Amino acid sequence: MATPKDDTMEFTAANESITARELAELGGRKLVYIRTVVARDVMDDITDEYGDVEFDIEDGATLYSVHSASGERIALVGDRELAFAAARQHEMNPVSVH
Repeated sequence: MATPKDDTMEFTAANESITARELAELGGRKLVYIRTVVARDVMDDITDEYGDVEFDIEDGATLYSVHSASGERIALVGDRELAFAAARQHEMNPVSVH
């Protein structure tokens, strides 16, 4: 989830709305979101400045993207359990997002 610069995005749940900023602040800096992504969808993020793939990853491989509460991607991991363990090791509270 990307946070718009003007914080006009709203999320609605149970007839209540919350701005992107409020959502980001909900878990503080320690809350991180982990979601499944397909490698082909994030290839630009795993290539070097010459467009070469830095890792040997198949296009259809499943990766796990770790995002800060504000929506910024902070890591791509090849294993779900490792993504959660790494977040906890850095004193963060990981939650799964579908």
